Amino acid sequence: MSKQGRMQKITNATLREMKQKGQKITVLTAYDYPMASLLDECGTDVLLVGDSLGMVVLGYESTLPVTMADMLHHTRAVCRGARRAMVVADMPFLSYQVSPEEALRNAGRFLQEAGAQAVKLEGGREVADAIRKITDAGIPLMAHLGLTPQSVHRFGGYKVQGKDEEAARRILEDAKIVETAGAFSVVLECVPASLAATITASIGIPTIGIGAGSSCDGQVLVVNDMLGMYEKLSPRFVKHYGNLGTQIRAAVEAYLTEVRSGTFPAPEHAF
Repeated sequence: MSKQGRMQKITNATLREMKQKGQKITVLTAYDYPMASLLDECGTDVLLVGDSLGMVVLGYESTLPVTMADMLHHTRAVCRGARRAMVVADMPFLSYQVSPEEALRNAGRFLQEAGAQAVKLEGGREVADAIRKITDAGIPLMAHLGLTPQSVHRFGGYKVQGKDEEAARRILEDAKIVETAGAFSVVLECVPASLAATITASIGIPTIGIGAGSSCDGQVLVVNDMLGMYEKLSPRFVKHYGNLGTQIRAAVEAYLTEVRSGTFPAPEHAF
């Protein structure tokens, strides 16, 4: 990609054009200003302020306790660091399920108060009215099908979805429903690669895979997983491109040793 292309702000129209051209879309989660700045500088297309922050940043056991206040706070920080990347904010649990009107109000807050370019919510036909309400108001929306973490208790855990014929048919139908309702893209999480390939070929909006094989139009990973900074869970679909957890421990241990031994600060660190 040219330097000029790297500097142009990514939009939902950009992503649709990338799908049409067969260009893969890169998505990573971000939760704060320094990480957002780094990922943006590297050329990441989309920064997703995921409600996964509940687990990898706030220390919860799931995404369910995450609030609108949490999401707005972190989205503001990410938006300050994103110059080129499109910022998509996750709508947390119960911010869109109560009514389409409340969904619209909360979606609007991410654009108006935090500076995001789009929002993401989980579900298919059951949230189609909310998707339609939000997109009719001019707010770009990314859908999310397959394993939807906010429904973890209904699924009985973090399990692959769409393995049998009926479940696969329903997810394919849901993908078409969210496209018709106005979604500009859809995340496919933990579904068989063959199903993801079928969905990708069957709809006009980009598919973003996570544990859904290589046929999707793009891929997303939780940045803390990808960099080896979150060790409580290690999903099969995660590839570790770094091991920052180990490096951070080594750096901190070296600092503690030097402070306790009196070798830091040295004369060159003093005024």
